Amino acid sequence: MKMPVLDKNFYPMIKALKDFDAEVKKSGNGVKVTLVVERSGGYNYLYSYDAFADGVNDALNFRIAERLAKTILWVVGGFKISVAGSKSIYEYLKKAYTLQGLRAFDVDFMSGVYEKPFEVEWLENDQIPEQKNCSMKVGGYLKGCRIGFDAGGSDRKVSAVIDGEVVYSEEVVWNPKTTEDPNYHYNEILTAMKTAASKMPRVDCIGVSSAGVYVDNKIMVASLFIKVDKQKYGDFVKNMYINVAKEMGNVPLEVANDGDVTALAGAIDLNDNEVLGIAMGTSEAVGYINSNGGINGWLSELAFAPVDFSENAMQDEWSGDFGVGCKYFSQDAVIKLAEYGGFKFEEGLTPAQKLKVIQALMDKGDELAKQIYTDIGIYLAHTIPFYAMFYDIKHMLLLGRVMGGKGGDIILATCKEVLAEEYPEFAALDIGLPDENNRRVGQSIAAASLPADRV
Repeated sequence: MKMPVLDKNFYPMIKALKDFDAEVKKSGNGVKVTLVVERSGGYNYLYSYDAFADGVNDALNFRIAERLAKTILWVVGGFKISVAGSKSIYEYLKKAYTLQGLRAFDVDFMSGVYEKPFEVEWLENDQIPEQKNCSMKVGGYLKGCRIGFDAGGSDRKVSAVIDGEVVYSEEVVWNPKTTEDPNYHYNEILTAMKTAASKMPRVDCIGVSSAGVYVDNKIMVASLFIKVDKQKYGDFVKNMYINVAKEMGNVPLEVANDGDVTALAGAIDLNDNEVLGIAMGTSEAVGYINSNGGINGWLSELAFAPVDFSENAMQDEWSGDFGVGCKYFSQDAVIKLAEYGGFKFEEGLTPAQKLKVIQALMDKGDELAKQIYTDIGIYLAHTIPFYAMFYDIKHMLLLGRVMGGKGGDIILATCKEVLAEEYPEFAALDIGLPDENNRRVGQSIAAASLPADRV
């Protein structure tokens, strides 16, 4: 199996699950375990797998169950995990998912999103519910004078779009994740909106693409405001985009997760569905357009979903977890692999500046830079089959600053090569990059199409 050169501990989740399944079968002492994750609206997601019977290999049972529960939770979102088939696994997850437990971050995050306490409950096999799915139409509207705003962690992008034609786009560096005063965020966003508005005769609506979780255009959780005091500025932050739209003339507004907008950009460009979009930038943003051309109502916050089962995987500073996507498909992955390769960055550089250093080396044909991007391509190839356990993928679109330039081409080529070698069932998967301009501003353009036509 082809593995990364610089990250010698990488143990793909898909391989870990296959190895686990083989061990369970070999033991001849397995049980069926079902995990049910419930979210608002009565929607849920069911996942069943074979595990060791209680008492046979509890340590591995617990680790696999925790990784699966964690993945499902960040794929679909939810405030309750129900467990059937193993009382030991249930007890382990119940202890882990408390504010004092292993998954305290997840409990606090999901409680904030769904505004209710997090629960883990036991189900008898005859109590397992039917899966209830959701599909919602999103974006693809082009009439009128529209503003599309993409709030990245390192730069903010805005586009002015008239009847589907982009008349202006700009990209401005900003520092939202290190700024404590939310007035900075508000003023930067408003400035971008006013700039775009100045390029059109009027503003009919505003669409926003932003990392985080949004309910009714309210900011429920977003890493852009990680330094902001939630107790002091909670309501101000939650209603920020709504208030900006009011100041712009109370125009119609639609805010969506940037991952979903990535997928929407792909669906619009391809004129097709079943699109998984991955934006590799400050973090990993993922979105999905389903077979109906809508979204599932899932979080798809795969930045926090595990992709590496290794106990020596890198830790994410925000969630406190190990081996999660944001350290494998973002600028942090580039920096991590560079340092694994012995590269020393100058003191005081921001992550975005460090990425530019490696990109400059890549432009010069540096061998370490090539290996960094090759390893990310290998990461991706081993992760796609894992993501495909939860998403039906016909097309995959890769965006974000990590995919810019020659490095992005290496990631794509390596991923396709490894997929063909290791996972032939995915060899024909359509994986693509937009052109260089759309890699940078594609999300803000797609964001402009979010509000429904009103003109």
